[in-house]
Amino acid sequence: MLKKILLPPYLAALAFKDYVFRTQLMYVPLHAVRLFFAKRTVAHVGKNCTFLIGVEIRTGQNISVGNNCVFNKNVLLDGRGGKISIGNNVDIAQETNIWTLEHDVHDDYHTTRGAGVTIEDYVWVASRVTILPGVSIGRGAVVAAGSIVTKDVPPMAIVGGTPAKIIGTRRSGLKYTLNYRPWFR
Repeated sequence: MLKKILLPPYLAALAFKDYVFRTQLMYVPLHAVRLFFAKRTVAHVGKNCTFLIGVEIRTGQNISVGNNCVFNKNVLLDGRGGKISIGNNVDIAQETNIWTLEHDVHDDYHTTRGAGVTIEDYVWVASRVTILPGVSIGRGAVVAAGSIVTKDVPPMAIVGGTPAKIIGTRRSGLKYTLNYRPWFR
């Protein structure tokens, strides 16, 4: 006999609101609309931030974003297992996943464990990067495309690979202010 699983009405309403936000509102091709809803979902969004089409935000009340940040298309910000703190002038390229929750591979019951992620000012995260729970990325660091970040990254380091390792040092005065807002993207 099949047993029905019913959610309390308030939980069902919250789940539906989350569904509409993730699948409809963050795909509206107008930046101002996406920013409007992101600001109502994320704990803090600084000035002049850009959320391109398809950014997915999970447990936004655990996410804080500084000024002049760019989140390219299909970026995942997962705040379910801890806080995500993102500084100013951070550029996160498309299809990057930032996780705060993972399964414990050594646990007999496949339980989850969580930890926050900190990304300091002027960090550049290239395309298709995965950042795992508990990682801090220092000021001005660069993470190469396709990398998996499992450990802290020092300031101004350039890291790449699986797992990400230091492959260079960034030589920049970090004087720029990000301001990227393309039409219909």
